[in-house]
Amino acid sequence: MSTPRIRLPSRAAPGEIIEVRTLINHPMVTGVAASAPRDMLARFEASIDGVTLFDFAFENGSAANPALSFPLRLERTSTIRFVWTHEDGRRFEAEETVQVG
Repeated sequence: MSTPRIRLPSRAAPGEIIEVRTLINHPMVTGVAASAPRDMLARFEASIDGVTLFDFAFENGSAANPALSFPLRLERTSTIRFVWTHEDGRRFEAEETVQVG
């Protein structure tokens, strides 16, 4: 059910600012207003070589199928790792590479 989708250019010039867009299919049920049990993502993190680029904590007001975007400047070819962590510890991961040069 929780399928991550990433949109970013496959190539960039050194120092160019690119837009990174992410979306994950997830119901984000708080359990407050619905009779369904709570089913929420807790955190999103994007990183390169273990260095965090973007970190976000989801809250009760988060919409279903959360989409996040952020700018990124790259100086070298990099593989970006994206991790969504569920409140119960499950992780949903994706990686994308941007060629720089």
